[in-house]
Amino acid sequence: MRDTELALTVLRDPAFHGGMSTFFGDMLPSRTAQVALGRAVRNLMRAHLPAYRQCAAEKAAGLGPVSRWPDAGPVLVYRCTADVLLHPGAPPPLRQQLAQAVAAGLTARQPSMRQRARAEVLRPRLLAAITGEVRSRRTRGPGNEEPRDVMDAVIGTVPGELTDRTVADLYLLLFQSIVGNIGYAVAWALLLACLHHPSGPTWPWPADWVVREAARHRPFVWMVGRPAPHPLEFGGRPFAAGTILSVSPYLLHHDPHRWDRPKLFRPERWDEPGGQGPYLPFSTGPFTCAGAAVAHSLTTEALTALARDARLTVGGGDARPLVSGSVLPRPFTLRRTPLKTPSATLTKGGERT
Repeated sequence: MRDTELALTVLRDPAFHGGMSTFFGDMLPSRTAQVALGRAVRNLMRAHLPAYRQCAAEKAAGLGPVSRWPDAGPVLVYRCTADVLLHPGAPPPLRQQLAQAVAAGLTARQPSMRQRARAEVLRPRLLAAITGEVRSRRTRGPGNEEPRDVMDAVIGTVPGELTDRTVADLYLLLFQSIVGNIGYAVAWALLLACLHHPSGPTWPWPADWVVREAARHRPFVWMVGRPAPHPLEFGGRPFAAGTILSVSPYLLHHDPHRWDRPKLFRPERWDEPGGQGPYLPFSTGPFTCAGAAVAHSLTTEALTALARDARLTVGGGDARPLVSGSVLPRPFTLRRTPLKTPSATLTKGGERT
């Protein structure tokens, strides 16, 4: 669906979206179960935001003056979410395997065969370890306390008849989505902001604007699609049941009839009344990602931590995406030079503190 109006009609049509979200595949038995799981994980991640903010400041400084991106994005996000993804008291070997999976690129489909092979070789052993931990926790039974981590949230929310392996698959899907989607969103925001403001010591935009514009300019999800649940008609054309209808957020974000100069990276557009067109980095309509607001906050906090009191420059990168299921940045080097005099911090709304 290339036409913007038709694409938005498809995305918002209640008949087309009357079934279940394809994000979880067939792992959950009902839409109610999908919604419950999404909300449980979202609420847990939202509660972790203060700890994430503090950790992001520490880990950003720990990257050193030179770091390699986009790989550093998921690694940074994982280090700041490790304890909520799997609590500190979990088996150390499993926590180590999760860290290794992130470093190997398992959080997104990699563009080269060699990279994919390196990541996928870890998957069977990792899934076996996750399944074992799921089985152990389910055997012990639920405690009276709140979920300690995402695994607890998954186990406590999904129907009890699901197999341990299915619960493990759900956990790994959420793990990859949190670490990968946010990590690469941070990488895109860094790259685009530095490429379009290379000379000044600090960016002239709030981090919130940069993150929104990066998600518009280079949305991590290239295509949003689902099969028609029954025969439907859109734009005067019939579609048989099972036909995959896809919408590209990238195309909608670059529609010159709905956006002002969409090919340009302009964070300031987010302060222009009426200057925004259709925006769906987290999909739209009935299947908008439950964690969209939290994901945006996590991305913004990481970018804020990286840019605080430092001059950022990039080398070796350009804005052309690598499309491999997702939209990944090309490799680049980030140089982070501390400022001699700490600058005022730009908040989400643009005020200086």
